[in-house]
Amino acid sequence: MSLKTSTRARALMALGALSASAIVLAGCASSNNSGGGSTGGSTQPLIIGTTDKITSIDPAGSYDNGSFAVMNQIYPFLMNSKYGTAEVTPDIATSAEFTSPTEYTVKLKPGLKYANGDALDSSDVKFSFDRMVKINDPNGPASLLGNLESVETPDATTVVFHLKNPNDQTWAQVLSSPAAPIVDEKVFSADKVTPDDTIVSGKAFAGQYEIKSYKVNQLIDYVPYKGYQGELGAAQNSGVTVKYYADASNLKLDIGQGNVDVAFPSLSPADISDLKTNSKVKVVDGPGGAIRYIVWNFNTMPFGATAQGADAAKALAVRQAAADLIDRSAIAKDVYKDTFTPLYSYVAQGFTGANESLKGLYGDGKGGPSLDKAKQTLAAAGVTTPVTLNLQYNGDHYGPSSGDEYAQIKSQLENGGLFTVNLAQTEWVTYQKQRVDGYPVYQLGWFPDFSDADNYLTPFFSKENFLSNHYDNAQVQDLLAKEATNTDPASRKQQIQQIQDLVAKDLSTIPLLQGTQIAVVGKDVQGTTLDASFKFRYAPLHK
Repeated sequence: MSLKTSTRARALMALGALSASAIVLAGCASSNNSGGGSTGGSTQPLIIGTTDKITSIDPAGSYDNGSFAVMNQIYPFLMNSKYGTAEVTPDIATSAEFTSPTEYTVKLKPGLKYANGDALDSSDVKFSFDRMVKINDPNGPASLLGNLESVETPDATTVVFHLKNPNDQTWAQVLSSPAAPIVDEKVFSADKVTPDDTIVSGKAFAGQYEIKSYKVNQLIDYVPYKGYQGELGAAQNSGVTVKYYADASNLKLDIGQGNVDVAFPSLSPADISDLKTNSKVKVVDGPGGAIRYIVWNFNTMPFGATAQGADAAKALAVRQAAADLIDRSAIAKDVYKDTFTPLYSYVAQGFTGANESLKGLYGDGKGGPSLDKAKQTLAAAGVTTPVTLNLQYNGDHYGPSSGDEYAQIKSQLENGGLFTVNLAQTEWVTYQKQRVDGYPVYQLGWFPDFSDADNYLTPFFSKENFLSNHYDNAQVQDLLAKEATNTDPASRKQQIQQIQDLVAKDLSTIPLLQGTQIAVVGKDVQGTTLDASFKFRYAPLHK
């Protein structure tokens, strides 16, 4: 998530071109999905309930769904995906294209303005990208800009992105990602994360909405920004109030009783199942790019590089034995009622290049656990058991079932006495900061920035990855650079699969589950869009 050195900048490749086969994901929503962009909506305001938390609404200071959900509504983007599709096209731009293998030129629409009256031109674009790289916040998305060399502005409406590596297959999507909101250089700091209150009071908005009132992780009132000139069009409602819930069960009650119009995310599987029988609401689902996984810190995990008794072979054996003991099917069935499915790959299923490299390597070789194999792995490496694992998880960001999920993981890992697992949980905003300081083993989930397999690889496995887990495999770095610039789809697919095979042997992370997007909406609410752009839009909602 951070971009710390020029070495890293050379190693990382910008993320995001949509492969042709990935486009099919945009059609995966159920028939309940009413689509977006309707012009038949009334002007009624809506209330949205969510359990997601905001880290920061400064794009340089956060890289999580809760924060990006706000940014999607209030900031303009050079590129964006129209409702119902994952393909990106110019948004506040009139054109965007490669003008040489290492130059991507964007032409802005003339006369753009922020809600405060400030002009929005090429200078703001350059400022936005330059500050993202310079601030390099550990909780920010600067890693997505690893292929960016510099930004040039020949005139007020022209922006030229100079890239380090040619033929970047992902750059257009990067310009629609969390690294790419265009911010007001008169309001935002050039070298540090700007406080939320400064952004709100400065009215630094040029997206479909502006914020009228803001109480972080409590309540946000949005009204349509009349000066928005992007391609997504005007909001189909007169405003949106977002209410933040600490307890998903309270959100379930409110959506079921009609006190809120939309619940997204995250309700428990049991609550969703119950709400399907409620005639007052509709359950809407979309394509499943979300994954849940365990991260290993290669420094602080048992036998890690900075841990007592550091031993790389023993550390690998610990990771392998844990992978042998995990029963994904049991977690999917018992905890998530099969709203999630077992995941044995690093790239989510449905994306070009996804394989199941983990299935044959660990457990019984068929996807199930194996205590005998775990015992043999640890014994062969000379590891004395039980091994103590300090496993951290979060109870308020990934839904109310996280506690049950990690209780079951603890039980699975402790089977046979090979591990002693100390479970601990932390509130999300604190969790985000402390995990980069060195949790030995911890929970994360991933919702892709865009619909391309690379978005499951480069952010995780580049040398200075956003996990900050000190994983470093030179062969993986080389392949990441190659696949991101490979214009041959068949060859690129092979490289993506090879990366997964290599990482499966190293076990930087252990993928667990893959799930769908699920929103619950009032029966009279229309315009819900859950597609492979993985952006939840407020503007098309209406009733």
